[in-house]
Amino acid sequence: MSDFPFGFGLPNDPEDGDPDKKRGGGPGGQGGGGQNPADNPLAALFGSMGGQLGPQDLGAAFQQLGQMLSYEGGPVNWDLARSVARQTVAQGPPDGSKDRSVAASERAQVDEALRLADLWLDGVTSLPSGAGTAVAWSRAEWVEATLPVWRELVDPVAERVGAAMGQVLPEEMQAMAGPLLGMMRSMGGAMFGTQIGQAVGALAGEVVGSTDVGLPLGPAGKAALLPQNVAALGAGLGVEEREVRLYLALREAAHQRLFTHVPWLRSHLFGAVDGYARGIQVDTGKLEDLVGQLDPTRPEELQEKLQQGLFQPEDTPQQKAALARLETALALVEGWVDAVVHAAAEPHLPSASALRETLRRRRASGGPAEQTFATLIGLELRPRRLRDAARLWASLTDARGAQGRDALWAHPDMLPTAQDLDDPDGFVHREQLDFSELDRMLGDAAGEDGPRLDKDSDGGSGSAEDGDGSAEGEGGR
Repeated sequence: MSDFPFGFGLPNDPEDGDPDKKRGGGPGGQGGGGQNPADNPLAALFGSMGGQLGPQDLGAAFQQLGQMLSYEGGPVNWDLARSVARQTVAQGPPDGSKDRSVAASERAQVDEALRLADLWLDGVTSLPSGAGTAVAWSRAEWVEATLPVWRELVDPVAERVGAAMGQVLPEEMQAMAGPLLGMMRSMGGAMFGTQIGQAVGALAGEVVGSTDVGLPLGPAGKAALLPQNVAALGAGLGVEEREVRLYLALREAAHQRLFTHVPWLRSHLFGAVDGYARGIQVDTGKLEDLVGQLDPTRPEELQEKLQQGLFQPEDTPQQKAALARLETALALVEGWVDAVVHAAAEPHLPSASALRETLRRRRASGGPAEQTFATLIGLELRPRRLRDAARLWASLTDARGAQGRDALWAHPDMLPTAQDLDDPDGFVHREQLDFSELDRMLGDAAGEDGPRLDKDSDGGSGSAEDGDGSAEGEGGR
């Protein structure tokens, strides 16, 4: 999988002081300045153009190029993305495993695990079950089910590129350069589609469900596990496969409850992604150089140039605020799931604590979900926020119970902020506004008989104003 979709270098690992360890030495992320064809699909398509391709191969390559250049859709060629993702899945991950159909026995195991997970979660959260269907997916089925959501995530970034491509030439030259700009848009859509396909196809070899990136990637109401990947994850842990499957089923079912019963959450997260993407700036100077130097005989050059840092997040207060909102929202989702799943698993699974730490480290070390998300939209979810958020949700459970904790999801303004994650104890013990009392007071003020009813309810003692003032004095902040 390429480390540089959309011109973003992979963010530095916070625990790794060597930025070249992941970025590589050359423009393609390969040490020594060379470019690995596996990391450059267009280079792999055309080879060296110096005789290594036979006539039949060359003809097929140009036929594929013609299909790419004839694309007239949006900023990403999603038909190509699907095709490349399926091809990547068919090739298999580095461990050599090949995708296979899910056996009937595996479907039954997944169904049982998700059903039991929902039963255990009933005792630790006030949110009811969010999955109407339990499904077991192959890797290829995961690709098909999640591509629509990847499209929603990636298109805002890709649209920035498409808009910039139409602005790099002076207005009087754009008419003459129309065919070139059209070719660039088509090739850009193909390049983006190829890299998205590679990323999603590679991710399909690692994910265990539909919520590994903390976002609802699958269809609403479908809790999903990938039995082949679940078994691979548990193979080196020394833990019984059933325990691993149950723990991962708990995580999947907990995500489903949250996204189903917090109706504003999905749009809040995706809106934050879109807001962050809109603040990304395209280096038009580099893009102008690219247009002027593009060699038609080297179609892979477009990708090579784009990999050299064409896009940068805008360093403005608005962009920093958008980044903070998105990171905090994702951390709160993952932290809630972490805390709730641990509470549900610990009484039943002997290896619950070990599995929890394994998955935490998998995330903190830049696991496939985080790296794919980071390289696709230029965002890295800071691992320390996950632990902070999990600690905060656990403290809220101790202080207010599961119902009081889950009540914070009623509205985004009630959720902890990034500053609250820095001081979880301060947030937990801070006196909260009683919105139900506020609603009652507003209703009384609007009602014609409000003051008389208040007086009657007090048994005739004191005025309504005195009663309200007393209530405010005792229960106000």
